[in-house]
Amino acid sequence: MANVWSGVTIDCLDPERVARFWSALLGRESGPSQEGWVYLGERGDPQPRLVFQPVPEPQTGKVRIHLDISVGDIDAAMTAVINLGGRFTGERHDYDEGVVVVMADPEDHEFCLVEY
Repeated sequence: MANVWSGVTIDCLDPERVARFWSALLGRESGPSQEGWVYLGERGDPQPRLVFQPVPEPQTGKVRIHLDISVGDIDAAMTAVINLGGRFTGERHDYDEGVVVVMADPEDHEFCLVEY
């Protein structure tokens, strides 16, 4: 049997709020979810499912894994993130092959917008 990446789970104080942000940013609809959790997508979708899991404590420290979101226009994507309630962390990397900016969602989960 081949192993298949099926999803990413994100710990949240308010799963509904954080899921709304990611749903709007990625254009992914909610799928069947267990009570208190929110799933974007369903098992078997071509893209891995995003799962927003309730936790009682806020994030402390830097998360060691994050999502990279490929975009066609870095400035427009940054504006969209901010309009959805996210923020720019101030970190930007300009490489020969493209640009990477570090953003954060409404609960400060960091992710990268990448334009190659």
